[in-house]
Amino acid sequence: MTPTDTSREEAVTTRRTVMTPPSGSARRSGPVVPAQMRGKPAQVRVAVYAEDLILQTGVVQQLRQRPEVELLSESDAAKADVSLLVVDALTEAVAEHLRRLRLATSGRIGLVVGHFEAGGLQTIVECGVAAVLRRSEADQDRLVHLITALANGEGVMPGDLLGELLDRIGILQRTMLDGRGLTLSTLTAREAEMLRLVAEGFDTSEIAAKTSYSERTVKNVLHEITTRLGLRNRAHAVGYAMRRGLI
Repeated sequence: MTPTDTSREEAVTTRRTVMTPPSGSARRSGPVVPAQMRGKPAQVRVAVYAEDLILQTGVVQQLRQRPEVELLSESDAAKADVSLLVVDALTEAVAEHLRRLRLATSGRIGLVVGHFEAGGLQTIVECGVAAVLRRSEADQDRLVHLITALANGEGVMPGDLLGELLDRIGILQRTMLDGRGLTLSTLTAREAEMLRLVAEGFDTSEIAAKTSYSERTVKNVLHEITTRLGLRNRAHAVGYAMRRGLI
């Protein structure tokens, strides 16, 4: 082999070495982002309150290990996304604490309770509690689930309490509202019916014919809806009702 041939062979070998990735390496497209610059999942800011130091320490120790949670100090508690109150039982003092929390923070409130007596459901609803967990079930995963659900605008409640809540809503509807032609929404049954007809494109005279009311009554009802709810016109009222699932 001549010197020229040798030089050519070395050049080919060099090019192959440069162009061939190391064995077992995957080709990457785009720039490599350093690990420290990659985005981290948003943490839920949590303030923990308890009747005594033992209860608070137990819950804090469980949550401190979880990356989904940022535990706030007492001085920063008003900034919490979730306020978590841990108690033995739902007493009047606890209810008062819940009322103060509702006023002091814009975040949502969860309750971890040891003993929950019948009749306490109405109290926690009035106090703004959106999630309940019994202390006997409050392991680390369930605590984090309750917190993340609250942060996402959801509610958490034991099955028996949820059943009781639905029963109470049904009783309220039957005993207080049905006889007055009212519903749990902000519209009466008649108002909702007329707004549905407006949404379907019917004018005042057509709505009057379909509902067996006079045109004057239809106009008064629709005017009452827009005035009471602070809306601009019929179209605004229809949009309002549809967004809230009222029609």
